[in-house]
Amino acid sequence: MCAMLNYSAGVEKMREACAVAKVRLVITSRRFLEALQITGLEQSFADLRIIYVEDLRERFTLADKLWLMGYALWRPRGVALKVSAKDPAVVLFTSGSEGVPKGVVLSHAAMLANLAQMRAVIDCGPDDKFFTALPLYHTFGLVAGALFALTTGTPLFLYVSPLRYSTIPKLVYETGATIFFGTSTFLGHYGRQAEPGDFQGLRKVITGGEKLNPEVARLWQEKFGVRLLEGYGATECGPAMSLNTPLAYRKDSVGLFLPGVEYHLFPLPGIAAGGVLHVRAPNLMSGYWLRDDPGVFKPPRSAAGEGWHDTGDIVCVDADGFVSFIGRTKRFAKIAGEMVSLDVLEQAALAASPQFQHAAVLEQVAGLGESTVLFTTDPALDRAALSRAVRAAGATDLTTARRIVQVPELPLLGNGKVDYVALTKRVNASGTVVTPPA
Repeated sequence: MCAMLNYSAGVEKMREACAVAKVRLVITSRRFLEALQITGLEQSFADLRIIYVEDLRERFTLADKLWLMGYALWRPRGVALKVSAKDPAVVLFTSGSEGVPKGVVLSHAAMLANLAQMRAVIDCGPDDKFFTALPLYHTFGLVAGALFALTTGTPLFLYVSPLRYSTIPKLVYETGATIFFGTSTFLGHYGRQAEPGDFQGLRKVITGGEKLNPEVARLWQEKFGVRLLEGYGATECGPAMSLNTPLAYRKDSVGLFLPGVEYHLFPLPGIAAGGVLHVRAPNLMSGYWLRDDPGVFKPPRSAAGEGWHDTGDIVCVDADGFVSFIGRTKRFAKIAGEMVSLDVLEQAALAASPQFQHAAVLEQVAGLGESTVLFTTDPALDRAALSRAVRAAGATDLTTARRIVQVPELPLLGNGKVDYVALTKRVNASGTVVTPPA
């Protein structure tokens, strides 16, 4: 079993992840560390064994080469480790966009099940080519972006970083890619940087990891003639639990549940439509490893029973089975007795200022209770314009942010999600008493 470390989080966060997953050996590359300007690894990992791939060539002897060419290549099953489908395959860590990351243990069976589910609704083959720049420490990049190609016999082009916004569109064109993966944030950057012909060869562009920005969907449709296919997943269940496809598509939804996914919606006080999503599926994780109890395995269990997972997401499922994502339970504030969605606040800000980025967090104001702060990259956005957009969206006036903070850019995690923890810490540093996300 291996643990994929989030190198974008820094050495100390990687150290915490190693403690949670009981990591004993770290495999990396000196060139890779230099490119990312990561220092202090050996000091922080002093009690762990570190192998640099550059050093392996010197240790690869003639006897090793003869064994590889004469036996291993001809009898791969003879040198493969004996494992059960239920054995852990990989440990991934939740993004930490709203709290402390957790170690998610995925079995071989769960990962293969999710790959089979995706194959059932996504047609691809040797004539296609996948292009992904998503990090492999995230379930979207690892399972959908890389393993899906390998298990379907589809050529794959991996790029080192999703942050090269002007380079990636050109590479998509030059490599002849037909299937492209990206988060809404990254696709927005690529769409603005690309020339109209850069994405002419794409048959499918699949987006997930965060809610699709309608402005990004409009940009891709009008500039490139490409309809973005939005899906919904979680680290605990793989990159896809539901997905829009060319033959089963509904605007403003995240598509139909994939085969084998069972679900139950629990009502949430103050939320009229939809409920909190609990799922049970063959692609569900084996369980958690948590920072507060390292090495102790916690199998999935929710109010729905053993083997069920509470996603913490609020969704609606219409009569045709299409799933609409409303928001996360942690992304609601209770103001004047009403539940106010931070996601709705962000969508209203986007409607008022579509060319900029926006993110909302909670704060606890002494004597007033919960309130909201909107961070925006729009230097001109004010509460009056935001209030008009809130009313146009049909939301209550309480949805309008109490405070608006202009910033040059929003902090992002390595997978493209907004780093809400960093924004909450910034609110806290301003002197306001804050209740950070759990």
